[in-house]
Amino acid sequence: MARTTTVTGGRAATTGIIPGKWALSVGRPPVPAPAGFRWTPLSSVARLESGHTPSRQHPEYWGGDVPWIGIKDATRNHGRTIENTLQTITQAGLNNSSARLLPAGTVCLSRTASVGYVVTMGVPMATSQDFINWVCGPEISSRYLHYILLMEQESVRRFAHGTTHQTVYFPEAKAFHVCIPDRAGQERVVAVLGALDDKIAVNEGIAATADELSGEIFRYAMTTSPDRFAECPLSETAQFINGRAFTKDATGTGRMVIRIAEINSGPGNSTVYNEIEVSDDHLARPGDVLFAWSGSLTVARWFRPEAIINQHIFKCVPKHGNPHWLVSQLVHRKIDDFRAIAADKATTMGHIQRRHLDEPVSVPKPDELTALDSRIAPLWERALLAERESLSLAALRDTLLPQLMSGRLRVKDAEKIVEDAT
Repeated sequence: MARTTTVTGGRAATTGIIPGKWALSVGRPPVPAPAGFRWTPLSSVARLESGHTPSRQHPEYWGGDVPWIGIKDATRNHGRTIENTLQTITQAGLNNSSARLLPAGTVCLSRTASVGYVVTMGVPMATSQDFINWVCGPEISSRYLHYILLMEQESVRRFAHGTTHQTVYFPEAKAFHVCIPDRAGQERVVAVLGALDDKIAVNEGIAATADELSGEIFRYAMTTSPDRFAECPLSETAQFINGRAFTKDATGTGRMVIRIAEINSGPGNSTVYNEIEVSDDHLARPGDVLFAWSGSLTVARWFRPEAIINQHIFKCVPKHGNPHWLVSQLVHRKIDDFRAIAADKATTMGHIQRRHLDEPVSVPKPDELTALDSRIAPLWERALLAERESLSLAALRDTLLPQLMSGRLRVKDAEKIVEDAT
């Protein structure tokens, strides 16, 4: 039977104090709580749980029905409720390890490797040992705790230490204190912030559906009217402009340097900024198609503010009047081939080379392209609009978050702001 009781073991809670910014601290901070709020040990209102990785030497422990959260799941789903994971484990994996099946609503904080990522379980799950997990009691809403940890990411990273890898250790986690209102007050705050997150989730669904429909329209046309397509090198459809390398000691303008992580998961913790002026070719703007040609080999539509592409990314600039959506479709259809090439470590270094862009793809002839553009271009634009709106809503949420959780903004005023925005 899987373990159901907390057995974190190790050292006791630290007696030191490391204040956070607003509502989280290691130890009780020497600051008064705002009116209507109180400081309390997190362990007094939520149960601390750890995680574990079943032995990889036992294949029978893996591939079962139990979702298992790893670091990649947290980085891909940061700030969200998670219901599916990249890996699953079996009941035998639970029974023969220190992994635990935790209930839906458990709030998970990555504590090592990538410190500070937050997800909440949408269904019962287990996690790796890279997480601190909190099963909330009646005095604290799991969604409210989720927002506290989301807001206090910078503080969580300050709580970490270590020479090789920064880690939040359990003595610090056991000493976490949170500043919270009563449960009714928490629910009012959650309702305001949740309205924004719910709209963001709707927009994500709109963008995903629009892209899926676009792909189906293109695929159907290729299948039913192959004579209306012609083979040509992928490099003839777009110019693939490689980004530049930048050093981490560069500072200045505040323009983000886009790495592969920024394409996959949004701005990361180690995003660098650079004061060196770059040519227009090396800037990505909303609607541009970016192709990470090493590592994960990802193709994506950029929807964030203007940023600089780094040396592992191509900006795909359409040629001959081809629309952006077409270049995206064509690269998507070559991506499995490219991944197979990148996986061949005997001939490459885990990436594709420019010569691979000369491989043929099926491109619609002019009349067919015009017909497809009338159907797919509006979907492309709708997806981009949804993504950009979500970006604005997330910025509003992140602005309201510390104001509400520090008691500096009344819920009633925040409700009016959200109502106007949504």
